[in-house]
Amino acid sequence: MKTTDTPPAGIAEDRPQVVKTTIPPARKKKTEGGVLNVFSHGVLVIWAIMVVLPLLWAVMTSFKTDKAIFTSPWSLPDSLHFENWSRAWSQAHMSDYFLNTVLVVGGSLVGTLLFGSMAAYVLARFDFPGNRFIYFLFIGGMSFPIMLALVPLFYVLNNVALLNTLHGLILVYIAYSLPFTVFFLTAFFRTLPSSVAEAALIDGASHTRTFFQVMLPMAKPGLISVAIFNFLGQWNQYMLPTVLNTDPEKKVLSQGLVELAVSQGYKGDWSGLFAGLVMAMLPVLAAYIIFQRQVVAGLTAGALK
Repeated sequence: MKTTDTPPAGIAEDRPQVVKTTIPPARKKKTEGGVLNVFSHGVLVIWAIMVVLPLLWAVMTSFKTDKAIFTSPWSLPDSLHFENWSRAWSQAHMSDYFLNTVLVVGGSLVGTLLFGSMAAYVLARFDFPGNRFIYFLFIGGMSFPIMLALVPLFYVLNNVALLNTLHGLILVYIAYSLPFTVFFLTAFFRTLPSSVAEAALIDGASHTRTFFQVMLPMAKPGLISVAIFNFLGQWNQYMLPTVLNTDPEKKVLSQGLVELAVSQGYKGDWSGLFAGLVMAMLPVLAAYIIFQRQVVAGLTAGALK
């Protein structure tokens, strides 16, 4: 009996033939996505131009003379007049204002990050009666208008002899920044793995040592992010120091710029004013440029975990 690999003719004819069809690409969706990308990139470019051009114009104007500012405001300076910067630094007392601002913002940032991280860690990791109530109190502090607290703060600082002092202003900045710091870091600490803290406790570490040596280094991206936001808000703060810090020798940069603009009167020292403005602006830009990657990592850490 012979076998063959070829099927009978009748069977071969009865087999259905498979026809391969190609699905055309979704050109409509691709076109819509391309249009949306072009639109979004165009909006970003316009926004970047609106933000960058005034900054570049302020820097350029700080190196001009007063006459060149009014005669040719959009042209490049004929030469770099660094005497504008030296005049603003020495004669307008921007050096004193800068030092006071560094002391106040530096002290308040350290206190805000220390107390805020400790409170956020406890609220995120421990269950106790009143946990949610305290947490919502901090959230409520974010919505409390600072205008309503100015008069009570003035009398409180006056009664405890902290009015017109740098350390009094530091304490006010810390209290002003704690609600947002606790809110931000509480959500961040909840994303960290609890197994690492449990392992440290099993090895004999106390809660304090576990927080400072284990959990706090793990929260570095969140700490840098909230530090940048607090730095921006505290460096540019004007309302609180204007009401609580009226001593001319202890004024901060925001007060100094206003005083520089008002005290010039009819002299019109616009070049010195722009130089002082750029001096106050450079530390903020430098801090954000240096730590921009950490800021993005801290903001996206909760979404990626």
